[in-house]
Amino acid sequence: MSLTTDLKARAAQSLAKYPEATHKIMNNGIQQIRDSGLANKALRTGNQIPEISLPNAANKVISVQEILLDKKVILSFYRGGWCPYCNLELRALQQSLPEFEKYGATLVAISPETPDNSLTTSEKNNLSFEVLSDTDNQIANAFNLVFTLPKDLVDVYHGFGIDLELSNGNAKQQLPISATYIIDQNGTIIYDFIQEDYKQRADPDEIYKFLKNK
Repeated sequence: MSLTTDLKARAAQSLAKYPEATHKIMNNGIQQIRDSGLANKALRTGNQIPEISLPNAANKVISVQEILLDKKVILSFYRGGWCPYCNLELRALQQSLPEFEKYGATLVAISPETPDNSLTTSEKNNLSFEVLSDTDNQIANAFNLVFTLPKDLVDVYHGFGIDLELSNGNAKQQLPISATYIIDQNGTIIYDFIQEDYKQRADPDEIYKFLKNK
């Protein structure tokens, strides 16, 4: 099955599990991001990426620009290891990594989680690619991807046992919207997938097709 199919199945499970009022709050949160026009301001194909040097799950600073010296980078901004949709995406990307590498690309994932929490995410999903911690969403902000959760949505997350303050190491209640980029070796974005709805992600099959045809 494709990642897109898995995401739809997970969304259907969520719809059946939680009450209508909860889904209304979550859907309103997505609509607020759409109304803000955030996705229209994000970096897109043709833009140059900023300098990216962030700690990985082992707290070692990794430079994306150094990785680009050898290969293209598929850059995935995800919300955190607490997000089931993110975990589905990360596992699907891991499964597709050998295919990506055939066409000269590797994976780098970025989230606002602390390195300790990123390590948990990496181990839980058996990831062999770099998982970087973007403290205070500094890099995600440079890509114009960051939004602040409304209070009612924060309360819903608390009801799920999700504590962003603990996960991210700050009280800002901010996350990046779902975004996947392919970065050419000169630092130029050559593919983008940016979606306000966290239930939608770039499918590895589409990423693979793009790399194959470049």
